[in-house]
Amino acid sequence: MRIGEVAARAGVSVRALRYYEEQGLLVAERSASGQRHYPPGAVDRVRFIQNLYAAGLGSKAVLRILPCMEHGVLTDEMHERLLAERARVQVQLDELTATRDKLDDVIRAGQAHRRA
Repeated sequence: MRIGEVAARAGVSVRALRYYEEQGLLVAERSASGQRHYPPGAVDRVRFIQNLYAAGLGSKAVLRILPCMEHGVLTDEMHERLLAERARVQVQLDELTATRDKLDDVIRAGQAHRRA
């Protein structure tokens, strides 16, 4: 796949894909004319990278995590790192869930007030 197709399918900009390449997160082969060509799994990989970024991980942390996801090889250090990242993400989820629940309460109270 060419860069524009990967970007469109993954819902990211072409610039983001170039950045991922610069960071070593994504690899593309180059044609004789210099065009990037990505393997079939590139879209899923980009989406996973985006999810890791959305969870607050930086490119260096993502770079350390990706080999585990691809090869299933997990050193003790990486296992600890993944557990720590998972715990951090869980805290974020818990906080977001609490925020959503509070918003639901406000919405219900507002709706009750509007009906009265």
